[in-house]
Amino acid sequence: MSGQQNIAPQSQSPTILVVDDEPTITKLCKEILQQAGFSVLDADGSSAALKICTQHEGSIDLLLTDLILPPPGFQLASSSNQFPHVHGHELAARALRIQKDLRVILISGNIDKDLAGYGIRKGSVPCLLKPIEPQALVTLVRQTLQTPPPSAESLAESKPETPT
Repeated sequence: MSGQQNIAPQSQSPTILVVDDEPTITKLCKEILQQAGFSVLDADGSSAALKICTQHEGSIDLLLTDLILPPPGFQLASSSNQFPHVHGHELAARALRIQKDLRVILISGNIDKDLAGYGIRKGSVPCLLKPIEPQALVTLVRQTLQTPPPSAESLAESKPETPT
């Protein structure tokens, strides 16, 4: 037998959607995850990510998103916009309404400060600190894929209510 571990031929590798407004981070994560055997989709912001969640044929197993996703330019907010520009936590909640079996990992350069800034309880969502360490990324993705997906409601509960 060779030293390679074989995956059953019919099994499909998990699909991960990587979202970051910094192309270098997106590219790095994509390369690391592909080398680890995952199928990877990428988006440069929440609007593109929501389109992918809606239009991708097949399931998306995990959303790896930057917590802070600034809009690409000035836009008027509209409740009729199906693919709005939102921060990573809101993107996760919206994506979960589209892809029911989605797991979520948030990325941030300053986890404690950024989570507190959005009112998210530490420990309620798996988080990864920038700069991203390849082995830590792969390990956290594998661990998160073994857990049941959160519901959009439970993800929203980790954040205080905001007036609409």
